[in-house]
Amino acid sequence: MGIQEIVEGKKQWRAHTARVKALPPDYRIVYQEMQKYLFKVGPFDGQLLAGIVDFFEEGAAAGTGVLDLIGPDVAAFCDDLIDDAKGQH
Repeated sequence: MGIQEIVEGKKQWRAHTARVKALPPDYRIVYQEMQKYLFKVGPFDGQLLAGIVDFFEEGAAAGTGVLDLIGPDVAAFCDDLIDDAKGQH
């Protein structure tokens, strides 16, 4: 991995975290829990986190509560996302 790729990766991560910080507080909390869970269960496609932010931005814009989007079990929702991602590869 070259310097340019590292710099670009950092730019993308900063942009991603800025989007997360712009989410409503309840969405941010759930996102952070999902991120921790996904990092623990390991390896997954980095696009998964970006997709979650997209999904959360849409839900927040529609005025939907975060748990109305994902249900009460954050880990189960994450497991379903991982299973879906594996099925697409």
